[in-house]
Amino acid sequence: MPTQILIPGTAAPNQWHALETSGVLEELHSVVNGLTPAQAAERLAQHGPNRIEQVAHTSLWARVLRQFNNLLIHVLLVAALVTLWLRDYLDAAVILGVVVINAIIGFVQEGKAERALDAVRAMLASRATVLRGGERHEIDAADLVPGDVVLLESGARVPADLRLLRTKNLRIDESALTGESVPAEKDAEPVAHDAPLGDRLCMAFAGTTVAVGQASGVVVATAAHTEIGKIGTLVSDVQSLSTPLTRRLDQFARQITLVIGVVSAITFLYGHFIGGLPPLALFLAVVGLAVAAIPEGLPAIVTITLAIGTAAMARQRAVVRRLPAVETLGSVSVICTDKTGTLTRNEMTAVRVMLARRTLDVTGVGYAPEGGFHHDGSTQDPAQDADLQRLARCALLCNDAQLHHTPEQGWVLAGDPTEGALLSMALKAGLDSVEDASLTPRVDEIPFESEHRFMATLHHDHAGRVFALLKGAPERVLSLCTQDLQGVPLDASAWRARMNDAASRGQRVLALAECGLPVGTRALTMGDITPRFTLLGLVGLMDPPRAEAIQAVVDCHGAGIRVVMITGDHAVTAAAIGREMGLRDGQPLTGAEIDRLDDAALTARLAQTDVVARASPEHKLRLVATLQAEGKLVAMTGDGVNDAPALKTADIGVAMGQRGTDAAREAADLVLTDDNFATIAGAVREGRTVFDNIKKSLLFVLPTNGGEAGLILLAVFAGLAMPVTAAQILWINMVTSITLDISLAFEPAERGVMQRPPRPAAEPLITRWMLMRVVFVSLLLMGACFFVFNWQLARGGSLEMARTAVINMMVVGEVFYLFNVRSFTATAFTRDTLLGNPVAVWTSAITLVLQLLLTYAPPMQKLFGTAALDAPTWGVIGALAAAMFVAVEAEKAWLRRRGVQHI
Repeated sequence: MPTQILIPGTAAPNQWHALETSGVLEELHSVVNGLTPAQAAERLAQHGPNRIEQVAHTSLWARVLRQFNNLLIHVLLVAALVTLWLRDYLDAAVILGVVVINAIIGFVQEGKAERALDAVRAMLASRATVLRGGERHEIDAADLVPGDVVLLESGARVPADLRLLRTKNLRIDESALTGESVPAEKDAEPVAHDAPLGDRLCMAFAGTTVAVGQASGVVVATAAHTEIGKIGTLVSDVQSLSTPLTRRLDQFARQITLVIGVVSAITFLYGHFIGGLPPLALFLAVVGLAVAAIPEGLPAIVTITLAIGTAAMARQRAVVRRLPAVETLGSVSVICTDKTGTLTRNEMTAVRVMLARRTLDVTGVGYAPEGGFHHDGSTQDPAQDADLQRLARCALLCNDAQLHHTPEQGWVLAGDPTEGALLSMALKAGLDSVEDASLTPRVDEIPFESEHRFMATLHHDHAGRVFALLKGAPERVLSLCTQDLQGVPLDASAWRARMNDAASRGQRVLALAECGLPVGTRALTMGDITPRFTLLGLVGLMDPPRAEAIQAVVDCHGAGIRVVMITGDHAVTAAAIGREMGLRDGQPLTGAEIDRLDDAALTARLAQTDVVARASPEHKLRLVATLQAEGKLVAMTGDGVNDAPALKTADIGVAMGQRGTDAAREAADLVLTDDNFATIAGAVREGRTVFDNIKKSLLFVLPTNGGEAGLILLAVFAGLAMPVTAAQILWINMVTSITLDISLAFEPAERGVMQRPPRPAAEPLITRWMLMRVVFVSLLLMGACFFVFNWQLARGGSLEMARTAVINMMVVGEVFYLFNVRSFTATAFTRDTLLGNPVAVWTSAITLVLQLLLTYAPPMQKLFGTAALDAPTWGVIGALAAAMFVAVEAEKAWLRRRGVQHI
């Protein structure tokens, strides 16, 4: 299909790539010598500076106050006011301390979008070289305007979006913007108006870097109108989503507040109008009921559990930037991952060598010269393979790249990635770059240029032999070859078939050749490059997937998590990588298709494949939104500035720490310090463990609140004295319960945690089976405490002794129940369950010591209204707690018989 070129006056603002250079200059009222200073000043006033405007940051006090805009925090503040009214200053201080800790955490973690936008802003160059009135000037890049002619050279950062006018051997690294792992070869020829971003070869985009070559280009977009500026706009427009945990906690807070309010009102009305209780005594009872029912320690427990999960992830090279992100990873059902640098190493590697009579597979990944050569499954000795040695020597000598090793960074490339891959292959073949360069020194060269698509070097050895080496695009090199290494006339069609096969596997193919030249030749000219070369072979290169990433995808699939690869690379390359990763690659979805499809059609099309190619930042945003609209919890991984908007809009964004841009890291919730997709599988496991432990904490703390509230309700409706005071309830809730509950944050993963599907997004925090457990244990605790209270009074004990017995019954029952709740349904009658968590053993011992102090220490007796207990009372408490333990184990056995493994 011929390229559709636009004529002047018909180009949309984003279609400069489809105009001839003359048409672009005409549209912009500019010339090749640039604008005059007067024109530039006038346009600067019209268009504004070339910088992404800084949005107004949220004020400090607004961010502080926002941390208290949460219903559970409101409930806690009410509880604090009640305890202050009761003059229980210690417990009021504890509750307020919990509120303040949560507020500090939220305050520190805010401002992600602002920092992400700052990082995108920093991608713009600070200085630019322009032509103004035909004279060369270096100016502040912020002063660039549309119509300015900019000069580019190797190493420069492109300061604005440019339509290239002239190029010389220009290659630009666009990986941060498009995801391409190899610098794009640029020229000034127009392309089709609907060409994707990565195929606009006549454009240079702001924020990208010139890898090699020189060029001039006219500015067509500045500031927020550049492609990178649009990404900044996307980042600022994206609204942060709440996490599954925060949504569930908010829902739980609303539910428990409603229940407490309704039950308290019913209790007061019943006690006043039917029970005839005094209003003040009744009010104190209702206050005690509310304090009993509120899980004051829950925010602290959740925060501590998340913090412990954060520490565990950090040990696995995953740094959490927001605490709820720990749990969110365990909830995701889809991981949308970038390809370059995430699934792959972003290091080109020679994977196939095609010689005249056979094809060799090359092992090893990246630039490290580690690996070997294999043919039909058998290892080849490169030193004994003359044909391979000649090809490898050409790859070594016709090469400007250098590899060096450092203890900190490993093998580091200085030069072009493609040449680095060829150099690594030559070293795998046993060659020595220093020795071979001294034996056959380079005398002259013709550098690679896009016009002739090859690089040639002239060498001589110490015996006087002179020869030229050639490396370049296969079609061009094949046209210059007359024979292969065996001396057989070149069968171009057969070599093209091999080349096409490699290309279909996502490999970039280069051809290498050599020819002898007359003795005494000291210079290499284009006249020497004629059809007289011997073809040494073809080399297939690609940015291969990490081996550990392949296994991580398998682990994710086993956990019921779909992996979707979204990349700016070509569809063929993306499909080849997807195939190796074990993804569905049969019909890759492209950015052009995404633009054509409506939402319903896109949903159906996305269900057919796990590979998306030629995707722009807008496409990534739409894909994430499409998956979220299906009710999926989406994680997005990436490392480029082009990934920042999608990283922020996803339920959890995962950025790469080493190769990742600042924009990606600032937009993400989780940063992988080793840039390894495989780390995500471990993070998912940790996330699921964290959520399991939060559920175990709820299973532990809610029956305590339920038992206390039920005890007070029973006393009010039966017209009895209060079995426990508000201060004593707060002791149980804020001291002993939290002390015991913290140990559950250290629980290891449940067996089979990565073999179960992700939790449904709509699943409530308290499931049906959990609610049944909470009610069951609440009734057990309430019954045991009511029995102990009445038994103590019946044997002549004082009200203080009876209440002390109730407190100890509640706490000892909690200690026994702690070992029940360490597993959801598995039996607790194992050594691992009883002793496998040392923290649980220690917190149980500490709790029992605290209870003894509460019971026997005179200051505590005075403060909390307790009294000493005798041995028979302790015996009854121990027996009832053991009976509770056996009853819960019986309930777990019943669940196992019903096939319930996880509640």
